Amino acid sequence: MKDYDDSVAFLGQWGRFQQVVFFLLTASILPNGFGALSVVFLADTPSHHCLVPDVNLTQDWLNAIIPIEVVNGKQQLSRCSRFRLDVVRNLSAQGFIPGRDVNITELEQEGCVDGWSYSRDIYQSTIVSEFDLVCRDQWKQPFTSTIYFLGIFVGAFFSGQLSDRFGRKPVFFTTMAVQTIFIFVQMFSPSWMVFIIFFFISGLGQISNYASAFVLGSEILTGNVRVLFSSLGVCLGFAIGYMMLPLVAYFLRDWKSLLLAMSLPGLLYIPLWWFIPESPRWLLSQGRVEEAETTLRKAAKMNKVKAPSVIFEDYSVHADATKTHPKEQHNVFSLLRTKNIRNMTLIMCLLWFTISTGYIGLSLNTSQLHANPYISCFLSAAVEVPAYTSSWLALRYVPRRLSVFCILLIGGLSLYFLQLVPESLSELSVALEMLGKFVITTGTSLMYAYTAELYPTALRNTATGTCSAVGRVGTSIAPFLLQLSVYFKYLPYIVMGTLAVVSAFATLLLPESFGQPLPQTIQQMHKRESIKCPFIRRREHSKPPVLFESRL
Repeated sequence: MKDYDDSVAFLGQWGRFQQVVFFLLTASILPNGFGALSVVFLADTPSHHCLVPDVNLTQDWLNAIIPIEVVNGKQQLSRCSRFRLDVVRNLSAQGFIPGRDVNITELEQEGCVDGWSYSRDIYQSTIVSEFDLVCRDQWKQPFTSTIYFLGIFVGAFFSGQLSDRFGRKPVFFTTMAVQTIFIFVQMFSPSWMVFIIFFFISGLGQISNYASAFVLGSEILTGNVRVLFSSLGVCLGFAIGYMMLPLVAYFLRDWKSLLLAMSLPGLLYIPLWWFIPESPRWLLSQGRVEEAETTLRKAAKMNKVKAPSVIFEDYSVHADATKTHPKEQHNVFSLLRTKNIRNMTLIMCLLWFTISTGYIGLSLNTSQLHANPYISCFLSAAVEVPAYTSSWLALRYVPRRLSVFCILLIGGLSLYFLQLVPESLSELSVALEMLGKFVITTGTSLMYAYTAELYPTALRNTATGTCSAVGRVGTSIAPFLLQLSVYFKYLPYIVMGTLAVVSAFATLLLPESFGQPLPQTIQQMHKRESIKCPFIRRREHSKPPVLFESRL
C-alpha cells in the first residue's frame, strides 16, 4: 500500500489549504489557553474577616472586635472568628476602652455567624466571596479545581474514542460548543453545587476540543508543517491564550464578567465549520476513499495544483474489503491487546502522568513568586513561549526518545537541587523552579507529537485521549501534592523530581519515530523497532544478550 504522505505529495506542504487549516486550528486553541487556568482568578480567596453588623459600637471596639492571629510569623486579622458581639456591645455601651480597661485576649470568641466581609483590593468578587467558601467550607475552594480537572479527565478519556468512531471534525465542533455554552451558563449558577456541575462539563469540553484540534491538524498537515503545528502552532496558541488571561482578568475583576469574556470568543468559531475539513486519513481508515479524494481535490484547487485522476489507487482494494467485511472497531482495550502496544501504552501513560503532574504543580506554585496574582500568572504563562519554541527545535532536529529523556532528567534534577539552595539565595530557587517549569512545559508539547507519531490512524486519537486522561489524573493530584510542604517544605519537589527521573529512564524503552511517516495501520506500527533496552543488543545467531556490543 502506498504511503499516505507520498499519495498527497502533489499538494505540497505549505499551500493556501495548509495555511488555512494551520491558522484556523491554531486560533481555535486560544480559548483553551484562556480558560485552562482561569480557576486561579475565579476561585481565588480574597482577604476576609467576620462581618460586623451595623450596631452601636465605638470606633475603638469596631477596630478591636476581630482578634489578631500570627500566621507564618506575621500578624493578621482572624478570618474565622470574632469576639462575641453581645459582650462587646455591652462593654462599648459602658464606655470601656479595649486594651486599657479590658484585656481583650480574655474575651470569649465566636464564629462568623453574620457572614464575612471580603476585601476588594484585588477582586470585586470571586466564587469564594459569592458562595462563602471559607472557614468550615474552605475545602470547597480547592475541590472546585479538582472537579474541573476531573471534567478534563473524563473528556480526555472519551473524546478520543468518540473521535476515532464518529470523525475528528464532528467531535471538534461539538466539544467547542459544549465548552462555550457551559462556560456561559456558569454565570447564572445559584449555588456552589450548580457551579461545579457546569464547571465539570466545561472542563470536559475544553480538553476534548484541544485534543481533537491537535489530531485533526496532525493528520491533515504533512512533513515539517505537521511538526510546526504540533509544537509551535498548537502550543503557542495555548500560551498566547494563557497570557491573555491575567490581562483580561486585571480589567474584569468580577468572576461573572470574566466568565462572559471567556465564553464570547466561542461564537466566532462557528464559521470555521465551512473551512476546516474532515481528516482524509480518518476517512481512509473508515474505507471512505471517495470522500477523502473529494477533500483533497478541493485542497488541490485551493493550492492551484492538479490532482491525479486517482489519488488513492492502492486503497480501492482496502475499501472494497471494508465494505465486504465490516471494519473492526477499536477502543481503549485495543491499546492493551498485544504485548508491544501494551508495554508502549503503559510507558506513555507514565510519561503523561509525570509531565502533567509537574506542569500543573509548578504552574499553581508560581503564584508564590509575587504578591500580585496577575503578575504571577503572566510569569507562569510567559515562560511557556521559549519552552514551546525549544520543543519545535527539538521536534525538528533531535530524535524523540533523546529529547524526552533529556527534558525529564534536567527537570527532575533541577527540582532535586532546590532543597540544596540556601534561603538567602531566593533568586536561585526561583530560577531553578522556573527551569523546571520550562523543561516540563517543553515536554508537554513533545508528548502530544510523540504519541501521535507512535500510534496508527485507527488508534491515534484513542491513544492520545487515553494517555491525556491518565495525565489528567496527575493534574487532579497536583494541588494536594503541594500540600505535602506542610510536613517538609521540599517534599513536593522531591516527589515530582523522582517521578521525572524514573520516567526519563523509562523513555529509553520506547520506539523511535523521528523522521518516519505516520503509521496508517497496526501492522505498520508493528514493523517499527520493538520496545527494548537500547543498551542491550542481541547478536543475529545467538540467544544470550550482549551488553554494549563492540563494533570494532
